[in-house]
Amino acid sequence: MSGVSKHFDEYCLAFGLITGMGIDLANKILDVIPSERDFFNLPQRDLEVIAGRRHKMLDAGYRASVLENARRELDLISKKGIKYHYFRDSDFPNRLIHAHDAPILLFSVGDCNLNASKIVSVVGTRHATHYGVDATNNLIDELSALFPDIIIVSGLAYGIDIAAHNAAIRNNIPTIGVLAHGLDVIYPAAHRSIASKMARGNGMLITEYPLNTKMHKSSFLARNRIVAALADCTVVVESATQGGALVTAALADSYNRDVLAFPGRASDEFSTGCNNLIKRNKANIITSAIDIVNVMQWDTHDRNRTIEPKLPIFNEYTPRERRVIDFLTEAGASHINLLAAHMELRVHEMTALLIDMEFKGYLHALPGGKYSL
Repeated sequence: MSGVSKHFDEYCLAFGLITGMGIDLANKILDVIPSERDFFNLPQRDLEVIAGRRHKMLDAGYRASVLENARRELDLISKKGIKYHYFRDSDFPNRLIHAHDAPILLFSVGDCNLNASKIVSVVGTRHATHYGVDATNNLIDELSALFPDIIIVSGLAYGIDIAAHNAAIRNNIPTIGVLAHGLDVIYPAAHRSIASKMARGNGMLITEYPLNTKMHKSSFLARNRIVAALADCTVVVESATQGGALVTAALADSYNRDVLAFPGRASDEFSTGCNNLIKRNKANIITSAIDIVNVMQWDTHDRNRTIEPKLPIFNEYTPRERRVIDFLTEAGASHINLLAAHMELRVHEMTALLIDMEFKGYLHALPGGKYSL
């Protein structure tokens, strides 16, 4: 359906702000009520007759309060340059419409085609290892080479999520970060600069939550359904036996989306979840972008083209190297002085260790005395 009239913006926004309003329920209501405006203007008794029952959302006082909140929200987002996407608008992600529990309203900053031809979600543990970060980087390097217009979706969390966003930015392809709170904050705060790059470049930050929404643990699990439903397939890079990445994988499967998982050593804690997905036939095994191409049956410009997988080998790090890698995985880029303080080493000792690790290909030197994986 083409975009709704601007005259009805506040009513559509208010309709989307009703607690518990999802796509299935919204469609049922709008099948019998002519418009969102009518929903807010009809007498309570008329709505109860149409619905065949009483419900809190039909209460005249509740509807009036939601409409007033929507007017305030519309004023705020207009001033902050935040867009909203309503499920009857042409720019609403069509993949999301087919998820029964999807929200009918999304807020966003940035510029990204939510209905692009190829979208991949990449998820994994917050405690990503060097293996996982390398696997993520290599995968997105390969995908961007095959499909320069592909979009990468993740949740802006520590570990695999932020590695996926960073890899997309480095390859100059769009990336979408799905947030579990309003767009007036960025969590974790350490990822503000990455979020800014996404919003100001050709990426996007998106959420179902209005401004000034308090963060809640359940919201982070709820946002996983959007991560899963926005994409054609979900790739799990690393996961322990439990975690949000496995929830996302299960949701993707429930939406009839393909799930792929990177294998790992049986002894590695953060490969257990992926190995179990593969073992139980809940995910296709993946070692390179070509596996996604084959599973999704996507055409490439050159059907005979092959990509040599660049999966890292299982390195045996020294205890000091492992501590540096774990620190950089959590913190991202860090200055040598901070690393030295963390490692309780003198700066010249830290310099020697970093040079050796750089030579081995474990990390990269950045301008200004900083290092990153």
